[in-house]
Amino acid sequence: MRRLGSVQQKIPCVFLTAVKEEQSRKRDCQQFQVVATENVNPVALEANIDGAFATEKLDGTCCYVTVYNGQPYLWARLDRRPNKQAEKRFKKYQHSHKSCKGFMWNIEDFKTVPETWIPAHRVKHHNGHPVPDEHGHIPGWVPVEKDNRQYCWHSSVVDYKAGTAVVLRPCCDNEDMLEITSVPLAELQEQTLELIGTNVNGNPYGLGSKKQPVHCLVTHGSIPIRNPPPVDFQQLRSWFRENPDGRVEGIVWHCSDGTLIKVHRHHLGLRWPEEDTCLGNRPVVIRVDAFDSTDLFTSFSTLNGHCFSRLQDIHFEL
Repeated sequence: MRRLGSVQQKIPCVFLTAVKEEQSRKRDCQQFQVVATENVNPVALEANIDGAFATEKLDGTCCYVTVYNGQPYLWARLDRRPNKQAEKRFKKYQHSHKSCKGFMWNIEDFKTVPETWIPAHRVKHHNGHPVPDEHGHIPGWVPVEKDNRQYCWHSSVVDYKAGTAVVLRPCCDNEDMLEITSVPLAELQEQTLELIGTNVNGNPYGLGSKKQPVHCLVTHGSIPIRNPPPVDFQQLRSWFRENPDGRVEGIVWHCSDGTLIKVHRHHLGLRWPEEDTCLGNRPVVIRVDAFDSTDLFTSFSTLNGHCFSRLQDIHFEL
């Protein structure tokens, strides 16, 4: 499969958006919704959205593979956010100016991050310091080290001793079937991936259980949307509501110039998660052959060669 763009920054919506003064469907603490209008975003038109490759937007947490301590390593997403005083000042400026343009940040406005933290690609810098985006955040990454309990589920999908990761991807010999396999971290270098599973974002795909958690990485752009709808507000909304392939969180289009464009069900006023997700219902085969490895790898290796009719049916006690 061709190499697609990695997710290092916030991806723009395929439609121009507007703010609606009502409770967010996506965030409980947010008293407004960002909704799509029916006007296609000029950024999408400039990037030739009609010729783009449509892929499933996955609901998990973003990860990145790059070198740490001389070897390929998994990194977790960690945005550097402003402290309470700076955020209050920022929101006050936004309210009075109806925009965040012109707001001046200071170095001390931001919460501390681990020394190992690095800013994401394409983060702007001023006088050698990373500059926050329009939301006041500085996107970045921290390495997933085995002794950090905060990232225990990230740690479960990598074996640094063997230099491998547990990855979910389409089978090369059957596009209708998925496979869970161990992939060398070196092959994933400089790619971003989504960690999905039992203890991530409410587990919308129904993977595993509390007793037997199941997690895996999915390379961004690796799950194609079959027969994607045209980029039209009403046709997209109907596709999400009525088409079995539309039981996804959203679509990410990978344009030929590297631009990424997305649409989320919430943009169209539709709920997520669905009770029966498209990904969770796809058949999957396990191809993990691990010896003297971590718990998850060992558990998957006991199922090596076994097929499940649905991804959400994976369990380690046959």
